Order: sequence, then C-alpha cells, then structure tokens
Amino acid sequence: VQLQASGGGLVQAGGSLTLSCAASGRTFSGASMAWFRQAPGKEREFVALIGWTTGFTYYSDSAKGRFTISRDSAKNTVYLQMNSLTPDDTAVYYCAVRERPGVSYSYWGQGTQVTVSS
Repeated sequence: VQLQASGGGLVQAGGSLTLSCAASGRTFSGASMAWFRQAPGKEREFVALIGWTTGFTYYSDSAKGRFTISRDSAKNTVYLQMNSLTPDDTAVYYCAVRERPGVSYSYWGQGTQVTVSS
C-alpha cells in the first residue's frame, strides 16, 4: 500500500484546511485509515480514523467537534477537514493504514506540514 498525503499549508488561526490521503496498491476490506500528527519536540499523536468499509469514525478529544474524517471509496482517498484551527494544531500530519482493528498501522504516508499562525 502506498499513501500520498497532501493539502497542508499555512493558515491563520480560526481558518480551515482539508488534507487528502490517496491510497494505491493492495487494499484490505477490514482496513481503517487514520490521521496522526507530530508537532516539533512532541510525540506523534492520533487524530482520527475511519473504517474503510464501515465508515466508522473515531476522533481524539482535540479533534472532536473541529475535524471531520471522510472517505471517497471510488478515489481510494481519505480526507481530513480541519476547522477552527489553532496554533496548537501546527504539526506534520501523517496518514496511515492498518489491515484490521487491533493491529498496528503498517503503512504510512510521507506527511504534510500544517502551520497555523496566531
């Protein structure tokens, strides 16, 4: 599985961005795709996930109510719509895939930088 993340950029606080993650290669019916992020000097943290066939979604507390994860099965693409951004959201955002619930994320995209200015 190859993942290509895009859509990052510089935005002012309160603004919005939509990230995309295009998947190619092998697919898994029970897979879920997720977004993680890593800010400078901090550990990578989970942001949101979506079940590829079920559409089930789950968010971190920091993302809940502001971010929306969605998928376009025809395009093999997952999106992360981010609203009401704050400087604390500044990080490199990564998309990842795991084959089924309960296993680790085995496939990772290259990351896309999101910078929120105050």
